[in-house]
Amino acid sequence: MNDYVESTMEPFVISTLIFPEKYLGSMLELCTTHRGELQNHTFIDESRVMLKCRLPMAEIVTDFFDKLKSKSQGFASFDYEEAGYDASDLVKMEVLLNGEAVDALAAVMHKSSVVVAGREIASRLKDVIRRQLFDIIIQTTANGKIVARETVKQLRKNVTAKCYGGDITRKMKLLNKQKEGKKRMKRIGKVDLPHEAFLTIVKRAE
Repeated sequence: MNDYVESTMEPFVISTLIFPEKYLGSMLELCTTHRGELQNHTFIDESRVMLKCRLPMAEIVTDFFDKLKSKSQGFASFDYEEAGYDASDLVKMEVLLNGEAVDALAAVMHKSSVVVAGREIASRLKDVIRRQLFDIIIQTTANGKIVARETVKQLRKNVTAKCYGGDITRKMKLLNKQKEGKKRMKRIGKVDLPHEAFLTIVKRAE
């Protein structure tokens, strides 16, 4: 597919942040960790700072505002205006469940974010996907390479509970039958995805 893509572009914005001077360090860190290009900052009075920053729009549509309020204890304000498109190194990250791609969980992001985001998403999916009667292999991939992998272990049922005494032959037959049944179930079974699974794509770790 990359052989047919000349370039990829993403929208940018010019953001304006106004906050008390004591939060300047936190606001600078917030912008730079979201791929922001700092333009200038000025004092608009004795205690307040106005910061101008150019940001990819993708970085502000998720949890940027929540972090802004958290880092400034609610004292910072935020506004922005569109600033056109720029070439950007974007990649598509896919989520595979037992080898099957889940289109609804795919996301386009900057190449620099893939490793961290891939690990976070795989870990969060492991936490929200319910255990089933077969192992669920969670993988995040980008550019044909596996970024992260997690496993939701299968539920276990004690099929030998009613086998009294030392009849090891019967126990082994039951365990082997269970093993074959789970292999078959893994091939044809569908993974039930809760609503929380889709929120993991748009919510980032603090």
